[in-house]
Amino acid sequence: MPGKQGIDFPAHPKSLIVVKSNITVQPVIRYRFSITIAEACQVATGQRHGKQQYHPPKSQGPAKPHDRILHHINSPAMNIVILAAGMGKRMQSALPKVLHPLAGKPLLSHVIDTARALSPSRLCIIYGHGGETVPQRLAAPDLAFARQEPQLGTGHAVMQALPVLDDGVPTLVLYGDVPLTGAGSLKRLLDSAGSDKLGILTVELPDPAGYGRIVRRDGQITRIVEQKDASESERAINEINTGIMVVPTALLKQWLATLSNDNAQGEYYLTDIVARAVADGVPVVSAQPDAAWETLGVNSKAQLAELERLFQRNLANALLEQGVTLADPARIDVRGTLACGRDVSIDVGCVFEGTVELGDNVRIGAHCVIRDARIAAGAEIKPFCHIEDAAVGALSQVGPYARLRPGTELAEGVHIGNFVEVKNSQIAAHSKANHLAYVGDTTVGQRVNIGAGTITCNYDGVNKHRTVIEDDAFIGSDTQLVAPVRVGKGATLGAGTTLTADAPEGRLTVSRARQMTIHGWKRPIKHKQ
Repeated sequence: MPGKQGIDFPAHPKSLIVVKSNITVQPVIRYRFSITIAEACQVATGQRHGKQQYHPPKSQGPAKPHDRILHHINSPAMNIVILAAGMGKRMQSALPKVLHPLAGKPLLSHVIDTARALSPSRLCIIYGHGGETVPQRLAAPDLAFARQEPQLGTGHAVMQALPVLDDGVPTLVLYGDVPLTGAGSLKRLLDSAGSDKLGILTVELPDPAGYGRIVRRDGQITRIVEQKDASESERAINEINTGIMVVPTALLKQWLATLSNDNAQGEYYLTDIVARAVADGVPVVSAQPDAAWETLGVNSKAQLAELERLFQRNLANALLEQGVTLADPARIDVRGTLACGRDVSIDVGCVFEGTVELGDNVRIGAHCVIRDARIAAGAEIKPFCHIEDAAVGALSQVGPYARLRPGTELAEGVHIGNFVEVKNSQIAAHSKANHLAYVGDTTVGQRVNIGAGTITCNYDGVNKHRTVIEDDAFIGSDTQLVAPVRVGKGATLGAGTTLTADAPEGRLTVSRARQMTIHGWKRPIKHKQ
């Protein structure tokens, strides 16, 4: 087509972007570091194990925006069972508790991601409340599901997984409502337990109320007692059971068969196997997480909100360490993957969803919502913009109050101004639509000016049609382009034109009623009643 141009978008060489029409996309720049949902909570605020601080990995060339920081950890073969059958009464919701979102992703998905990082040989999810909702939402080739019905406690839950477990390797038990536990903390627990010990992840809390207590004798763990079954002296113990443990699978099967529900809850406690291990002379060991917040669970909407802010603050700290400027670290929300280049600046109240990539020197104004977008080096997104499934070229300006809808591709130096909406359109270099316009299903060439009030009429009530505006065209204000229609190279459309046929290149095209002045006309006068 005349005026067709290639558009260069900053992107990792291996990244992909949907390209519509004949406009091509050339990936040309690099991102140095990215942060994703699950790994953000490994970034503590000076609370790492052994007082270690978090540092981004040293660059080995261009970082891949979609690479995860939560790398697979070399660990011994194991089974992993995730307990996710609970009703979650305090959530006051018909949705299973483990499917409630944290940072845009179900609680259980965070736990599954961490489990996968440990490369288990078997990964089984125990579900129950909500029927088949959980396996339907999260089904994957590497996941086995076992239903717990009725729900008779944690020990009974693990029993449901026994048919799929490998007796020859240990079994790690995790919880679907404890989403922040880091793979590093779990690896430490696995190393402590080896293949022949029972290992428990414990933590010391100033206020242990509500948690099972770790009972020791001469420093050795002898049993775990639940809060409701604990004596006054046992309730004074500050070391608590997180519920996370690793057990030799063959022994696990033996001990589960001996459990009793003779307790205050009338349930089969998984924790009762600790006493069985002690009785059988199996060593019981413990490990501590990198930070106490890794073991926090969700039982209510209030607790979910607390974990959301904890997660976002940890992620904000990681971005700051990376070199991103945040106007206020307490006012940013990332619900997906955010990859940033150097000298990126983000103002308050911004929400990033899906996969978002920000090139070097990108500036994001206040209160923007950006989802599944690529924004190239030097671009500025002004306040209150919504961008979804779109690409913004280098040195472009968008907003304020602009909306880029799916399929939008802006080349270098494009200006999209206030109250302009662009949908499924490609706009070549240095073109601009600065005010109050709708550009839909349109291919725009270079150096095009789209005046205020312009509308591409792309929908006839049944089908969508395309508009083509070639290089150096000038579209006057308050113009309607009724697709399918083409504006030739260097053409001018006069203000107020309704274009229903192609406009020839280099010519002025106008369609408007002749101006008239009515002599003798008087404005009506309101009559009093």
